Amino acid sequence: MYAGGGSGAVARAAASVDVAPIAGKSGWLVRHALSDRLGSSGEAAAYRLDVRLDEKLQGLGQLSDDTITRERRTMRARYQLVNVATGAIVLDATATADAGLDVVSSEYSVIAAEQTAQENLSRELADQIVTRVATRLREASRGEAPVVVPATAPPPAPANAPLVAPPPLAPGVAEAAKPPADPQ
Repeated sequence: MYAGGGSGAVARAAASVDVAPIAGKSGWLVRHALSDRLGSSGEAAAYRLDVRLDEKLQGLGQLSDDTITRERRTMRARYQLVNVATGAIVLDATATADAGLDVVSSEYSVIAAEQTAQENLSRELADQIVTRVATRLREASRGEAPVVVPATAPPPAPANAPLVAPPPLAPGVAEAAKPPADPQ
């Protein structure tokens, strides 16, 4: 994927991706990790990466006195790679990462574990996003036409909306699914 090293087509394209600001502490961590991994050059960006984060901290283990003994931190990123010149969405995807942590009697230890999980999840999300973005940029550099959503498409659903859509019908199946025409 990174043929040619830092001067290869994918590395140059990745360096032309500007990461838009992301809200919150986790957003700052993810944006910083993305900028580091993409190697932003500071030149005029050809692409913009828009990211929305959704985080959840869920208690899992519960003792008879209602204290929680285990937590699961989940972070989900909905992201779009947008061609700055045309406004077309080149990539629209989701990345998810989660971590489990023990809740112990020391409040300091729990806070430290939660912060470490947040930092690790931010890096993991950035790795997933960069891999998908680099793959799409590699396809573009090879002339393989990725599916591009026109700039007039409606904005994406909120980060907490279900992301599953029914698959499109194959040609011929759509016509067979239509009711027969009335012979009259």
